[in-house]
Amino acid sequence: MPRLNITEMCEQAKGCTQIRRLPENRLLQDHKEIHLKENRGSILIQLLILVVIAFGVYYIIQNVRDAAQQAVAPWQQANTALQAQVSNLLHPTPTVIPDPVTYINQIQALARLETIQYSVEQVVTVETNQGTLSFLFGNKMLCQVHGTVIAGIDMQKLQPSDMQLQGSVLTVNLPAAEVFTTALDESKTQIYNVQSGLFVQPDPNMVLLCLQGAKDKITQAALDDGILNIANQNAQAYLTKFFAALGYSNTIFSK
Repeated sequence: MPRLNITEMCEQAKGCTQIRRLPENRLLQDHKEIHLKENRGSILIQLLILVVIAFGVYYIIQNVRDAAQQAVAPWQQANTALQAQVSNLLHPTPTVIPDPVTYINQIQALARLETIQYSVEQVVTVETNQGTLSFLFGNKMLCQVHGTVIAGIDMQKLQPSDMQLQGSVLTVNLPAAEVFTTALDESKTQIYNVQSGLFVQPDPNMVLLCLQGAKDKITQAALDDGILNIANQNAQAYLTKFFAALGYSNTIFSK
């Protein structure tokens, strides 16, 4: 039997110790894995419980909110109705009651030849008491209006002496063209109260002044654009065809 020295004996003893420790290390690793799996399962269960609790809290809050809105709704409706009544008292809407009896003052025969229509938009500003103290006593109103201007020839002014026939030539002295009507389109009219002084109330007469001023401006704009000249030219073109249909193929219009 061979003899072993002390060094060899120690090495053999260490090897045996390592072999014995291997099963112990495996048991520790298995135990750690089992513990980790248990922790993961516990965390998942806790998260699930938190989600359920959060959903329950949201459901309760939503129900409480809906119940509160239903309880407050009648009060809100009553408050809205009260505000509407107060607004009607402070700013009443006028009721228009027409007189059942209508009086016809005048009936007049017309023989107008309308030959041109202008559509014009105009902005007019009306102001009162403008100056240093305008913020106290001043009023300022702006009107944006849309109107139409109609012009033509009043054939009632055409006299027999204004038409002369020489051979086959008919000479006609037409009346001067004129503006018949200027009308405002209420559906396209907007009025803005730009400024009201602290110590004055809006003047309703300013609305009438604003509309009348806009009407005058619209008429003047059409005149400046030459509406009368166009009306006269259109009247001559129409009457030339009219007289030609009557057998007067050669018509001359004198100024």
